[in-house]
Amino acid sequence: MITTSAEKPADTEAKNLPVQANSALVTTHGKTTIADTVVEKIAGLAAREVSGVYALGGGVARAFGAVRERIPGAKTSLAQGVSVEVGERQAAVDLDIVVEYGVEIGELTKAIRRNVITAIERMTALEVTEVNIAVGDVHIEGDDNKDDDSDAARVQ
Repeated sequence: MITTSAEKPADTEAKNLPVQANSALVTTHGKTTIADTVVEKIAGLAAREVSGVYALGGGVARAFGAVRERIPGAKTSLAQGVSVEVGERQAAVDLDIVVEYGVEIGELTKAIRRNVITAIERMTALEVTEVNIAVGDVHIEGDDNKDDDSDAARVQ
């Protein structure tokens, strides 16, 4: 049986398309690779922009961050509390957050997802497949620095 071009299955024709299909990162002229740390920083900044997010990172990560901040010239890690998997065309994000007391967590996580997805897709052209958020703690105003205040009063 002879098949004409009109009878060819659509998937056969799709295989003959250039590599650039559906991505600004992979084209016939070359491939752009984006490091995990780039996407982590973008996600971290985008998550911190949302009102109601007190901090990113679990208890241990925040403890290391607090120690790092006390070192002169050291900078806070923008990727703290952020983990990503980056492929050629897609990225998945995991966030560990601390929320402010009184914030409705469901609405907060929707806003975080929206902001993170928008920022990553706009800046990298990667498709974000998922943003998983783990709420590890609630920040209560006046609860931090209790130990710092007592230490400051003892040592002068």
